[in-house]
Amino acid sequence: MSAAPRSDKPVGRFRRMFDRLSSSQEDLESEELREDADTAGCTRIGDCQDRQVVSVTGTLRTVTLRPRAGVPALEAELFDGTAALDVVWLGRRSIVGIEPGRKLIASGRISMSHGRRVLFNPKYELRPLGRE
Repeated sequence: MSAAPRSDKPVGRFRRMFDRLSSSQEDLESEELREDADTAGCTRIGDCQDRQVVSVTGTLRTVTLRPRAGVPALEAELFDGTAALDVVWLGRRSIVGIEPGRKLIASGRISMSHGRRVLFNPKYELRPLGRE
């Protein structure tokens, strides 16, 4: 008696509902952010390579003012469910609408700094606060 190997993919409505009920809130939010990236036609942050020009979307986790080489710099961590990306606006102390919890689309060239993905002075578009 050999059993057929079971697929890792959930099958059917009941299975999907069970998986959602048994998932943590963080897992559900990450899944929603990954779906948002696909819907918006953006590259997932986890797939971004050094020196690649990309458009990414996600939620700002943190926003801090941190000087770089004596110049003010507004730094934010953007998370899309796959990985995090540091977004840095040089010469800025604040930007209206850039706050933790806000969703945005950012475009520019990825660079690597201390093993982290960084996007300097990106073009950006703030996403609506409520459900679309």
